[in-house]
Amino acid sequence: MSTPPPAPRRVALVNGSFEQPAVNGVEFLPDASQTQAAKKVPGWLTTASDHMIELWSNGTHGVPSAEGAQFAELNANEVSTLYQDLPTTPGTKLYWRLYHRGRQGQDTMALDIGVPGSAAEQRTFTDGNTSWGYYTGTYTVPEGQTVTRFAFRSVSAAGGNRSVGNFLDGVFFGTAPHVELTKAAIPAGPLEVGDVITYRITARNEGGGGAEALVLTDRIPEGTTYVPGSLRIVDGPNAGPKTDRKGDDQASYDAGTDQVVFHLGDGATGSQPGSLPNTGVLPGGTTVEYRVTIDRASGGKQLRNTATATYENRLGDTPEPLTATSGEAVTEVRPAADLAVTKAADATTVTVGQTVTYRVTVRNDGPNGATGVTVTDRLPEGLVFLSATDSPGTYDPADGRWTLDELAEGGSATLVLRAKATRAGSFTNTATVTGDDTDPDPHDNTDSVTVCVRPAPSCCGPCGSEE
Repeated sequence: MSTPPPAPRRVALVNGSFEQPAVNGVEFLPDASQTQAAKKVPGWLTTASDHMIELWSNGTHGVPSAEGAQFAELNANEVSTLYQDLPTTPGTKLYWRLYHRGRQGQDTMALDIGVPGSAAEQRTFTDGNTSWGYYTGTYTVPEGQTVTRFAFRSVSAAGGNRSVGNFLDGVFFGTAPHVELTKAAIPAGPLEVGDVITYRITARNEGGGGAEALVLTDRIPEGTTYVPGSLRIVDGPNAGPKTDRKGDDQASYDAGTDQVVFHLGDGATGSQPGSLPNTGVLPGGTTVEYRVTIDRASGGKQLRNTATATYENRLGDTPEPLTATSGEAVTEVRPAADLAVTKAADATTVTVGQTVTYRVTVRNDGPNGATGVTVTDRLPEGLVFLSATDSPGTYDPADGRWTLDELAEGGSATLVLRAKATRAGSFTNTATVTGDDTDPDPHDNTDSVTVCVRPAPSCCGPCGSEE
């Protein structure tokens, strides 16, 4: 499977299958040069002096269309050439294909391609009136040829009148399909652990032919988790929300490979991919999206993601598999540090005048080193500060703040506080840790200990008694 080179200038016929405008039965309509006409045939021109083109609807006089709902007869009221002139880039390989059929019997038509006014015959086609003949070929634009004429002319027709016969349908002349993918991560970031990213991918066919069997896949970025039910085709064919289950609709999430899969384009189903028209027909292409949640392990890292599309060029005799890859969507994730604090006392029941020793431990469970780490541990009334042993950091008894600043991932630190009980009662002492970085699990940022202080015991006998 190959990645196509940068797309040359897009070349594609306008209204190649003669589907516009809609006709009923047989109608003779002005060609594209007759801009004043309310109803005319887009794209196609004729050398006929009356500028008329003959279109038939499917089934008229028993003749079915080869493609779509309409087809053309090569000449309307006089023998002439039916053509389109297209801007081209020298050296570009162009593909052509067409259906041809006789009207009253064996009809012969020529295909001319080249410089306007001197196009060279490429091939002739002879078919009867019982079925459509299908033909394909290629043409390489010569050096210096910036405009190329693609033209049909009648060589002969059953019955002897060259202006009657030579039906045409499903005509294509142009460049191969060329899918280009663009990918965006929304919001752009930097983001936090736990935030949700919407990945949005747009596929545009900058070639000429349809991008057939178009499948877009995108592996969920490492360090994120897919948000169930977030698949959506934003615009283009089959727009709307999609389920995660394979086969339900045009998109699915594969938990085994941890990737999303979209079948894109016209005619796409849950089991078959479709065909994406070129940007001349579908300027915006088609856009899809899905969402992920940033995992804890991604703190302080970059999330990188690209999408891939596979499709086929079916303009030649055999399908040519092609791939397209988007640019990389990069999202910065701010550092995260899961801080936790635990607090304990050497005794939870003391008497007035005794000393209570508190041990406060803070740890950093990552995934990154923590900055701006502060533990607030203000002693309650009834307990008077005696001393503190802090390692590392410093403790300020005036406001009860233990400042550590930095704490490495997986690191811990302990503060030992000594306080004297000065009055009876129940006293709850709380320690709370904070930091500058996102804490992905803040439920363990606070811990408390309650100490019951009893009154001091009274003397057992009369003071100064003698025996």
